[in-house]
Order: sequence, then structure tokens, then C-alpha cells
Amino acid sequence: MGFRHREYPDHVCRLRKSLYGLKQAPRAWYQRFTDFVLTLGFCQSRCDNSLFIYHHGADTAYLLIYVDDIILTTSSDRLRQSLMGSLSGEFAMKDLGPLSYFLGISVTRTGDQLFLTQSAYARDIIERAGMLTCNPVATPVDTNSKLSMDSGADFDNPTLFRSLAGALQYLTFTRPDIIYAVQQVCIHMHAPKVDHWNALKRIIRYLQGTSHLGLTIDRSTSSALLAYTDADWVGCPDTRRSTSGYCVYFGSNLISWSSKRQTTISRSSAEAEYRGVANVVAELCWIRNLLLELHRPLTRASIVYCDNISAIYLSGNPVQHQRTKHIELDIHFVREQVQRGMVRVLHVPSRFQIADIFTKGLPRVLFEDFRSSLSLRSPPASTAGV
Repeated sequence: MGFRHREYPDHVCRLRKSLYGLKQAPRAWYQRFTDFVLTLGFCQSRCDNSLFIYHHGADTAYLLIYVDDIILTTSSDRLRQSLMGSLSGEFAMKDLGPLSYFLGISVTRTGDQLFLTQSAYARDIIERAGMLTCNPVATPVDTNSKLSMDSGADFDNPTLFRSLAGALQYLTFTRPDIIYAVQQVCIHMHAPKVDHWNALKRIIRYLQGTSHLGLTIDRSTSSALLAYTDADWVGCPDTRRSTSGYCVYFGSNLISWSSKRQTTISRSSAEAEYRGVANVVAELCWIRNLLLELHRPLTRASIVYCDNISAIYLSGNPVQHQRTKHIELDIHFVREQVQRGMVRVLHVPSRFQIADIFTKGLPRVLFEDFRSSLSLRSPPASTAGV
């Protein structure tokens, strides 16, 4: 930075290769890595550009890359050693053994079960907030009305607020139980108020008592895709937009979840719920395409559970009524997926609507019931001898 040649002060340097630390370095590294693994017989996934798939006869391998962190899983040790040898011959890398830590996520394997947790990261957030001695609470958000952008006076340290809110966003990778509370806090990052800071502190107090929880993934005999979706109508007090949320299960394992404020205002609760159904159906289409690339295609329709009867009728009835003709055409693709037999939208009573945890604050008993349905567990007990 700031280098100038004595004889050619108006010249600039022409880079013949990328240098570490420059903006174009990550892309150059990724392109070089991609070009090499393609020569090994891998195919790049169209659903996720960071995923590479090797499938030749009985040999199968999946390679996932994030900058210079790589996960490689193969169908046999022979194939793994062969691929590792090829990669080590081209790049300076080493085998760290079985997966135990990736991008801040700790992975513990017990038999056929994986336990994913960010407990150390959660404790670091608590320490950064200066709340190591705070009292825990049972839920991350109360059951009162949603906070407005004009709630209370301005918070005197918006940088701290934004830093902690951003950190909590990364924690939702393994903690779906806090995603709604974090989403409600993050929409006020531009101008945080004292009440917003108090809401953020409640999330941290909840983590104080539950930092040990993590996501459990078991071997499942079922390969069915099952989803729950819900929406609160005009829940935002400022924009009157709704919040929709969903969770997707592959067999018995939770693999995808979301809590997000909708982009437009819905004129009815049926429209808000129908938009929520459209969001989760789009996610299901992506997952089905990904499974197809992984050579694990689904032959059965994916089930979507919704607690709004009108939204269920809209997904299967092509007749346009006066109350529904204003709905944008882009979300009517749900009907096409239903007619093709790829998706079925069924009713579930509100008491068993797991997606409620992504759209509103719940009482303690109901919250803990839904939380257990999200595959969140305590770490497996150690059986090692003393």
C-alpha cells in the first residue's frame, strides 16, 4: 500500500498472480481449487457451488469447501486416502482426522449420532456482553406485543448492540430455538433503543441457562421430507408486515429453518399463511434438487403442515375468488408443485404447529415442548472411565 516507483511514479503494478489479503484472492483460490478437483472426477453442485460430488460406480465422495476449510466424506477408506493424496500433492494441506470442529461448530460423534454445538461461542457472547453472572430465563422472548422502532429512548452504545446481534445471528446455525428472538432484535440494528437492548439481553440470559444445548442428527430409516410453516398476520407494529417461519425435517432430523419478516403487506391472514407455505415449498424444491445431485432422489411427495384452512384450500384449488385474486402470481407456484405430486399441504392443529416457535413469543411449557421437537438436546453423557 502506497508503493511508488522512483522512475515511474505514475505507473501502477500489474499483478500476475493473486496475493494473500487482496479482495480478489479468495475468488482466485476458489477457482484454482475448483479447476483441480474437476480434473479428479468431481462435479460441481448446481444447488451449492461450494459442494463437489464424486460418483463413479460404487465410489461416492462429497467435498464441501469454505475458503480453506474442507470437509471430505467418502464411501470407503481407500477412496478417501486416494483423494487426500491427490489433494495433498497439489495443495499444502493436512488431514485433521474425523470431523470434530468446523467453522466454529463443535461436532461430537457417538455411534450413529452427531451432536453439533456452539457452546463455546455462546459463552463467548455472554462474556462479551458482560453478563457472566446474570440470572437465566426460561424463554428467549416474552409473550408481549412486538417491539416498535420507537420503543424507548436511544441506546447509548449502538456499536455493542450491532456486534452482539450479529454474533447471535451466527449462533442460530445450531440454535433454531432463538432464531425468532434474534430476528426481532436484528430488524432494529439501524437505530437500537433501550427496549431493543433489553430484548437482546433477554436472549443472552436465556443462553446463560441453555448454552450447552446443541443440534442432534441421528441415522434415520426414513428419507421423507416433512415441513411445518406458520405466519403471524400484520405482526410488525411499524410496517404491518407479517412474520413467517418454517422448519424442515429429513426423516427425523431437522435440516432447515427460518424466521423472516415478509417483504409485502398481506391483506388477510390466509394470504400471510399462503406466503409462508410458498416460502417453505421453495426450500423443499431446493432440497429435493440437492438430494437428486447427491444421487439420493426422493420418490414420495414432501408434506407441508399448515394450521390455516384457507391457505390449504388455496394450494389445491385453482379457482380465483374475489378475495384471492390480488395475491401475486409468483406464490401460486405452490399449486403447480401440488398438482405435480411433489408436495402435499395438510392441516395440523395449532397446538402441534411447531413453526409457532419461529413467529411469536410462547409460554414456557409450550416453548419447551416445541424446542424438544427441534432436535435440541444436551450433550451426550461421557462413558469414559475415571
